[in-house]
Amino acid sequence: MKVMIFGATGLMGQGVLRECLGAGDVEQILSVSRTSAGEMNPRLRELLLSDLFTLAEYEDQLSGYDACFFSLGVSSVGMDEATYTRLTFDLTLSIATLLASLNPQMTFIYVSGVGTDASGRSMWARVKGRTENALAKLPFKTVHLFRPAGVLPVHGERSKVAHYNWLYDATGWFFRPLRGLMNGYVVTTEEIGTAMLNVARMGWKTTVLEPAAFIRKHILSL
Repeated sequence: MKVMIFGATGLMGQGVLRECLGAGDVEQILSVSRTSAGEMNPRLRELLLSDLFTLAEYEDQLSGYDACFFSLGVSSVGMDEATYTRLTFDLTLSIATLLASLNPQMTFIYVSGVGTDASGRSMWARVKGRTENALAKLPFKTVHLFRPAGVLPVHGERSKVAHYNWLYDATGWFFRPLRGLMNGYVVTTEEIGTAMLNVARMGWKTTVLEPAAFIRKHILSL
């Protein structure tokens, strides 16, 4: 299986990259990002772009892939709706539309979030919801939308959002022993990476996958 990862330097992207590197059936990985993931592996190739809106200029490198894991995203904190829409809806659809035209047999897996709703009251939920709805209409083999509520790093992964790292560092010692009480809401980076890879391998009957308890019960056992 040949896979593509967008956002491999983010928290969830690091999780899925780690699982792909450890999977014997993943023969080739293309990481498309602004910065290097810092991994050395003969199966991993990186396409580093300062402006991801220019991806079409590299379309000769983007065909023949079986799956795409799209975990690219930004925090909406302190951001106006127009800017957040450009970086969340416009960029995602620009990339996904190009990939669908080059890889019609691709499984496209998008990391969204619990509470996503195109008619929601929160700005981020509306924009993410519109993004999900548009992705579901693209001519991929299948589209799956993962909506985790919370993700716990377990193998040293770090978020690109500084205050998330501060939160993990400050409270992780307290929440890890209580993880059993939060199983319905929180997945680990290893679990989300494994679940995404399993869906790429074998598919799933629904487009939307949530919450964490459902992902853990049904998808990890595929």
